[in-house]
Amino acid sequence: VQLQASGGDLVQAGGSLRLSCAASSRFFSTYGMGWYRQALGKQRELVARIINVRTTHYADSVKGRFTISGDNAKKMVYLQMNSLESEDTAVYYCNANWGTPEFWGQGTQVTVSS
Repeated sequence: VQLQASGGDLVQAGGSLRLSCAASSRFFSTYGMGWYRQALGKQRELVARIINVRTTHYADSVKGRFTISGDNAKKMVYLQMNSLESEDTAVYYCNANWGTPEFWGQGTQVTVSS
């Protein structure tokens, strides 16, 4: 399974970005797909995950600002990020957790200037 994340950029505080993750795999399901981020000097943290058709999980720090979505037919997962803050600056990683092992994308840099 290969995950290719894209969409990271330099944006001003208050702006928006949409990250995309494309999966190259025979099997794909949006359930279990998620986004993590790692800021400089900090541990990687879960940002958002699609649990099932009715359930998504968000980190408290992004609730109400970020939205995760997916497209099974296109084997894509997205992260719409609005009202970006300087604290959102990090490398964002796409993650597939369908069991063991997990799969990770290469990361895409999001930098929010204040």
